[in-house]
Amino acid sequence: MLVRDEIQRMIVAIALASVLGIISLAACAEEAPTPTPTVETPSPTPTVSIDKGFHARQQMVWTQIRARGVSDEAVLAAMETVPRHEFVLPKYLDQAYADHPLPIGYGQTISQPFIVAWMTELLELKRGDKVLEIGTGSAYQAAVLAEITDQVYTLEIIEELEKSAEERLKRLGYTQVKVRHADGYFGWEEYAPYDAIIVTCAPDHIPQPLIQQLKDGGRMVLPVGPPGGYQSLWLITKQGDQVLTRNLGGVRFVPLTGEH
Repeated sequence: MLVRDEIQRMIVAIALASVLGIISLAACAEEAPTPTPTVETPSPTPTVSIDKGFHARQQMVWTQIRARGVSDEAVLAAMETVPRHEFVLPKYLDQAYADHPLPIGYGQTISQPFIVAWMTELLELKRGDKVLEIGTGSAYQAAVLAEITDQVYTLEIIEELEKSAEERLKRLGYTQVKVRHADGYFGWEEYAPYDAIIVTCAPDHIPQPLIQQLKDGGRMVLPVGPPGGYQSLWLITKQGDQVLTRNLGGVRFVPLTGEH
């Protein structure tokens, strides 16, 4: 009799537990949010997140730039700050931080990151210096300069590139950069003299107007040589009536174009 009563109590307990379990599961189901179906719309162009871009820039600086001897901390900080992926064409976003130049349209390129950093370091810029750039292109070099000094002037002969560069610089907050559509061979006399001049396209000789617009004690970096081949990168230093030149080795840039 005792055994039968015990068995009955166990059956009731199991049935009660089952009922409570069902109630408990039902309560969880009611409390859990019902997922709403989402439709993923593919982006028309690839995107690079800010975090990914920052880490990509860090890696770029360490492996491509520091490793090759660029040591100016202001230049390294600028290269780590400027979002290079904002200055390349959408179809090249996955190569924005790669160790080579990229096309930007109209037969022009955005220079290899190391070259941008090296040429910037050669200028020995400090805050407050006035710098002129010849060949705005995508405006990446101008943005790097603007991270170091607040007086940047840049000239671009291709009107479409000049307009897009100006818009891009404003959108990214580089409002201190003045952009002009003009033949860079003749410089920008209105704001001369300049503490530094950087030329990011290659003339076949050193433009005399740029020498004249360089301040006493100023420095200019530019590639010089025939179009379609390799050129030499030159560092020009102006000391009174003397113009000192130093050949830094072979490079390859798009040619300086214009009516000069």
